[in-house]
Amino acid sequence: MTADSTPALVKQADADTDGPAPAGPPAARGPRARNTKAYLTYVAAKIAGAAVSLFAVLVTSFFLFRLIPSDPVKQMTGGRRVSTEQLESLRHQFGLDQPMWQQFTTYVGDALTGDFGTSYQFHAPVMDKIVEALPATLLLTGTAYVLYSALGIWLGTRTAWRNGSTSDRFNTALALTLYSVPSFWLGLLLIIVFSVGIGPVPGMFPTGGLESGNETGFAYVLDVAHHMVLPVITLVAVGYAQTLLVMRSSLLDEMGSDYLTTARAKGLRDDAVRRRHAVPNAMLPTFTLMFVNLGHVVAGQILVETVFSWPGLGGLFYQGLSVPDLPLVQGLFFVFATAVILANTLADVLYPLLDPRVGR
Repeated sequence: MTADSTPALVKQADADTDGPAPAGPPAARGPRARNTKAYLTYVAAKIAGAAVSLFAVLVTSFFLFRLIPSDPVKQMTGGRRVSTEQLESLRHQFGLDQPMWQQFTTYVGDALTGDFGTSYQFHAPVMDKIVEALPATLLLTGTAYVLYSALGIWLGTRTAWRNGSTSDRFNTALALTLYSVPSFWLGLLLIIVFSVGIGPVPGMFPTGGLESGNETGFAYVLDVAHHMVLPVITLVAVGYAQTLLVMRSSLLDEMGSDYLTTARAKGLRDDAVRRRHAVPNAMLPTFTLMFVNLGHVVAGQILVETVFSWPGLGGLFYQGLSVPDLPLVQGLFFVFATAVILANTLADVLYPLLDPRVGR
């Protein structure tokens, strides 16, 4: 080796060590890019599936209610003596004299633009009636949704963490009982006991409706809240039971995991282990259930709203079925199904962000 060779080698080593990185993206970006692409593909598949489901609902809503053995025109005349010419005129007015295929194509074409036709009994656009009744449904079911979700998660966590205790057995048995009770039956029972009054219990709450109709300002708010008590209790009783059972089951599955043992070995208190480690992982199934129930907030509770004469979408749907008011029930059915499908799709889209194993 000559005297000049050493500096050359040193310069070459320095160049290899300190020189610029090779052209091209870093290798670490490869898995991230693949994960992003897989997630976008997963989201696109879910959105496409939701679109197919919505179209299937649109088709189903047309044929389903035509299976009802009733003539809408005769129902609207209320049994009055009406000539054949008048009946035919009404059928022509509502488009019921057209061939079935023509009614179907007209319905689908209009529905894709947001036009569900005109209600037979209200003589108003179906979308106007839906928009008019929607706030009452959101007020009732939205309030119940927040209450029973919070209550179900809290009690489900406590009962699972104290598995086998007296409180666990009591809360689980109560939840199973309430979950199996029909909501309309529970609503009728509450009306009998707390609205009509029975024995020493006086009637304390209205039997139904949204308001008394003679209050303004803050008194109006209190009046509406007074009318909401029994229907909200009915919805909360059934909804919290379902949430509690799902949350309890999920947390019980997590309690034997190794990561909880490791957390305890690090010196974390039992409360911190539950709150920071066990509950977040056990929330995943409950998260899905909450989004399913979120769709039902818009869909309303037909039986509960009917029992309590609540002027929401559920009560409107019941009125439409009594005729049957085909444009009204078709439009409401599509809105109900759309709310549930969109809520489920949103849950599917967000789920991989909480659990990276999903969608890969």
